[in-house]
Amino acid sequence: MSNQSHTTPNISGSSSVSSSNASLIIRSGPLAGTMYPLDPTQAVNIGRSSSNQISIPDEICSRNHCEVFFESGNWKVRDLGSRNGTRFQGEPISGSFILKDGRQFQVGGTFIAFAQDRSSFSQDDSVKHADGDTATDFPAFRPDTVETTDMSSRPEIVHRTGTTRYVRSDNDAIASRDRAGQEAERLVRIGLQLGGVTDAGLLAEIVLDGLFEMTSADIGAVLLFPMNSLHPVLDASQLELVSYKSLDGRPYQRISDYVAGVVLETRVAVVAQDVNANDRFKSSDSLKAMRAESIICAPIRIDGHVFGVVQLYSTNPDNCLQPEDSEFALAVADLMAQALERIRERNRLTAGLARVETENQTLREKLQIETELIGDSEAMRVLRDRILRIAPTGATVLIRGESGVGKELVARAIHENSDRKGGPFVTMNCAALSESLLESELFGHEKGAFTGAIGRKIGKFEQAHLGTLFLDEVGEMSPSIQAKFLRVLEGHPFERVGGGTEIKVDVRVVAATNRDLEKSVELGQFRKDLYFRLQVMELFVEPLRNRKLDITVLAKHFLERAAKKCRNQVRSLSPAAVSNLISYPWPGNVRELQNTIERAVILCTSDTVGAQDIQLSALGVSEAKASPASVNQSDTFRPISLDIIEQEQILATLAWTKWNKSQAAHILGIERSTLDRKLKKYEVDRPRRS
Repeated sequence: MSNQSHTTPNISGSSSVSSSNASLIIRSGPLAGTMYPLDPTQAVNIGRSSSNQISIPDEICSRNHCEVFFESGNWKVRDLGSRNGTRFQGEPISGSFILKDGRQFQVGGTFIAFAQDRSSFSQDDSVKHADGDTATDFPAFRPDTVETTDMSSRPEIVHRTGTTRYVRSDNDAIASRDRAGQEAERLVRIGLQLGGVTDAGLLAEIVLDGLFEMTSADIGAVLLFPMNSLHPVLDASQLELVSYKSLDGRPYQRISDYVAGVVLETRVAVVAQDVNANDRFKSSDSLKAMRAESIICAPIRIDGHVFGVVQLYSTNPDNCLQPEDSEFALAVADLMAQALERIRERNRLTAGLARVETENQTLREKLQIETELIGDSEAMRVLRDRILRIAPTGATVLIRGESGVGKELVARAIHENSDRKGGPFVTMNCAALSESLLESELFGHEKGAFTGAIGRKIGKFEQAHLGTLFLDEVGEMSPSIQAKFLRVLEGHPFERVGGGTEIKVDVRVVAATNRDLEKSVELGQFRKDLYFRLQVMELFVEPLRNRKLDITVLAKHFLERAAKKCRNQVRSLSPAAVSNLISYPWPGNVRELQNTIERAVILCTSDTVGAQDIQLSALGVSEAKASPASVNQSDTFRPISLDIIEQEQILATLAWTKWNKSQAAHILGIERSTLDRKLKKYEVDRPRRS
């Protein structure tokens, strides 16, 4: 839109006569009470710039805000692309808006009335002409009739402000020493009170107390958007009541979101009057019970972010809230915004610290991990292949297998081969805690949620955001935890224990169990819908007794780790030791093998672990000796492969010949070179002598 003056042609007839008597009367703002006669042949430019015919010193007003001109028999106003718009009854106008007798339009914080003829004025007051003279025949504008539209019942916003007199761009401290001085002193006290507060509700109470002390408000409320929303949609209907105060104990009435919407849109404080007379300014809960005569609504804002609004009401018609009250309210709201930003930053740091601690713990566990997916058996090759296919998909995985087979290692391998490997890997044993503590560990809790909750705790789900959450012994969850867990798996937000804020996370869940979940579902101990939600992909880890080929490889791996950890000179396992390990059924699986080798390394007095250093559990020995009564088998039968039998026989023969390979080869009926190849295959070296 051009900012040049709009010149209209001369118009003859009665319309031109009437139009030549038209005037603009400034109803509020710094030029209140001033009248500007209009000339139908010249447009009147209005804005902050001194080059305008009507120059309004208001920061909310644009330099070239709007123009008033005569066209086709009507006086009109047109916005010139201003930042805050030219408004009629609170709504921005578009195009050329016809000015009828009695209409008022708004430019920044200034209301301007249009008078078609000077006869519209009464004679008992005076209005100052634009040239400075006082005209006793043109008092404050009182039109006999005002056109009513759909929005005419909305309350008149008589003042807007986006800045306060306490903080200037040139860092001047206080504009005056009377009321402003008292208010500035109160602001300092409020700022000091807000400084150490970490609860939004308590902040709001301090703010309302300070505003009640310095204004004529007798009812007040603080409404905020949810604190976890980094970029909330500025929809007034989403505001939530945080604190409310009434000097005479009146209940809170939710008013129309109109004024709050204006404040959120423009991010400036407004003063509205004649509130109680406007039905559109209240919801179904009648505001008439509140008997409010005026209202101030101020945004709680900082650096482009809006936390919410502060609303003040005055029910005294003789002591309405004034524009200077809105400046103080805006200053207090700005202080509250700074305090809320500190709380939000504190929450971000708390969550970030919990995430860093989790990542550090993950790294420590990764450095301390004593096993890997090691093994040459067919079962291990199949498992590794399936992990490589499943990991990139992001699907939920259920890992099944006996205790000690390495289900957490499988989960970690899934994480490390997925797109989430840069995120945290968080582990949780569901069988280790009671129901209440498990819920707190998974979903977190707020301060005071239960006895001992001395502060906010970030749960495992939040810690694992953008990463992987491994839940071991998931079959041990109680039914109530299963229900909440299922909702999160389905993508629904959750709340911390004792909290009301919804939290949504992006987490891949890998679960593990050694229980028969199908039987648990049949018995009603495990939810069927959760069972199917977990069983998107399923991996089964074979017990170590079915992977005899992996025992020697794992034993050597554990021996190297244990020797390095214990700082001794143990280098190898004797054939007799290996034979004992292979023949043992390992009821505790890989975990038991790891502990057995570490114990043997500690007890070993030479560089080779002998059979005497291998201390096996009586439980496993009894299992090895036991045989099913229903099967006619000898006590010496073991269900193992020919490769294992061959390895055991070769090692036993070498031990018997005291590692004379030629003699052993002759006994075994093979060539010496064949024996060497088999020893290399089994990764067996001759033990060193003590």
